[in-house]
Order: sequence, then C-alpha cells, then structure tokens
Amino acid sequence: RRPDPGSRRRRSRAGRIPGRASSELEDDTEGLSTRLSGTLSFTSHEDEEEEEGDGASEELEEPPQRPGGSLLTRQLQELWRRSRGSLPPQRLLFEVTSASVVSERSSKYVLYTIYLIRSGQFDKAPATIARRYSDFEQLNRRLRCRFSCDMASVAFPRKRLRRNFTAETIAKRSRAFEQFLSHLHSIDEIRRSPEFIEFFFLPDLQAAQRLTCTGMYREALATWANAYRLQDRLGVCNSGRFLLTLAGLAVCHQELDQLSEAHGCCEQALQLLEAQGSHPLLGPFLQAHVHLAWKVGKDKRRSEARLQDLREAGLPLQQQPSLKECLIKEPLE
Repeated sequence: RRPDPGSRRRRSRAGRIPGRASSELEDDTEGLSTRLSGTLSFTSHEDEEEEEGDGASEELEEPPQRPGGSLLTRQLQELWRRSRGSLPPQRLLFEVTSASVVSERSSKYVLYTIYLIRSGQFDKAPATIARRYSDFEQLNRRLRCRFSCDMASVAFPRKRLRRNFTAETIAKRSRAFEQFLSHLHSIDEIRRSPEFIEFFFLPDLQAAQRLTCTGMYREALATWANAYRLQDRLGVCNSGRFLLTLAGLAVCHQELDQLSEAHGCCEQALQLLEAQGSHPLLGPFLQAHVHLAWKVGKDKRRSEARLQDLREAGLPLQQQPSLKECLIKEPLE
C-alpha cells in the first residue's frame, strides 16, 4: 500500500520548535557550545542597549534571537556538562562558576567568579577570584607590553557597546576568559611573571590587610585563607607574599584565640625561612612562635636558639616590630 503523503508530512513536523527546524537548532547549539564554558550559572537579564560600566563584551557573532531561547541555553549547559570530560588534562583549570550583573550608581558591569582547580584532585576548599572585564583587560594590556612575542597568539575578547547583559553574551565571555587564563598559564615565562601571579591574589592580600588593620579579624581570616589557597594553586609558596599571608593567618588566628592554628602558621613560615640567614619577618616569626609554643605546650627550644643566634649576630631584637606591626606596615601595591 502506498504511504499516505499526509502522514509523511506529519512525521517530518514532529519534534520541531515552532518556527525553527530541529536540525537548525542542533547546528546552532553545537557551534555555540565550542565557545562556552562549564559555567553557565549566571544571572540572566534583559538585553541592555547602554554601554556596560567596563564597556566590555567580546566581538563574537550573536546568534539570532528566536523563541525558545531559554531552551537553547539549557541545551548548551547540558552539552557542556557531557563534553567536559573529553577536554585534555591541565595542571591547573580555570572555571567560571558564576557571573552576575552588578549596578553601582551610574556604573553597570558583569562580575565573574572563577575557581582555580588542580586537575585530577579534589579541593575541599575552593580558591576563588571575582573579576570584571576591566580587570582582565588591564592584565592583557600589561602582559602585551612586557611579553609582546608570547602574547601575539593569545586571544582576548574585544569590547563592544551593545548586548552586554544577555545570557548568551555572558556565557560566551565566560568561556573566553577561561581560555584566556588557560593559555597564559601554559606559557612558562608568563605563568611565573608577577603580573600574572598577582592578578589572582594581590586584591585579596590588600583586602585582608585592610580588614586586619580595622580589627575585623574573622572576615580578614577568610580573605587571608583564600589568598593562601590561590598561591598554593599557582605554586608560588616560596615568595615574600606567601610569608606575609602566613603572618596574616597567624595574627588573625591568635586574635580569635585559635592558638594551635596560629602556632602552625608560624611553624610553616619558619620552615620556609630555614635556609635564610636574615629576613625582615624572621625575628617577628621566631618571637611569635616562642610565645605561641609556650601557650599551647609545644617545644620552643629551637626557636629560642635561633633567636639567640640573631642576638649574637648583633640583631637588636628589642627594637623588632611584632608580627602584627609588620603586617600593617607592609606596602601592598
């Protein structure tokens, strides 16, 4: 029996989104998913015609706005979740976990929250940063000035004035920033540069220092701890900034009567300072360690012996600032 032409037409229409062919949706979804990241958790807003506070959005082709846009976003999220396991392994992954639109007086911008994740490991406490487009743009500009050859192949999303706050635009920009940071981290000289490293944790150090100076020790402790995790993920635990971070942790723990934790921070710092004959923080850390070891009932003889060596070397320990005074006076720029 010859098939009914009407039934063939009915079957061909099945599963379509009104006004759009199913194959068209699949093609568009696949094309967009290659530019999107695992993080499509963002605050969705209506299209905005005015310029963003940063004036920032990458110059990427905008998909046509059609009915069923929310379905497209959900499919993109699911596509990325399924494809994430197929990405090549990296030593450090950068994942935009959320993006929200912030309005401040006459300024409006998107704030991106980024997790630093060690590949193949589970981190109990995440190392996070929150940055806006202008922060990424400043990093890009500074690196291009110093590493013009290395940066020639690094892509960065360009600015535009319209459609900054749509879900698709925010998702594409999230993906672009993940790729930008991953590319930078893959270049040895850039990965070790202070411009790249301090992009991640210097704002936290500055905020933690301000909170410590104003006596907000609990809030400061959380910020010092995140700065510690960021430096740990980046592999820069032998720097002066890391010693300052340990000083901040020790001071805040002590002020909050968490003496065992404060003692542990001093011990870690002294291990890093073991090979150094002199360092501005050596005397303050030794004095703090002796005091805390006495409080918690730990052995303090080694630190006392090292302090004696410093006295015999002519270091005026009586005039040495405390760990807290060093922390407050340290310039962080």
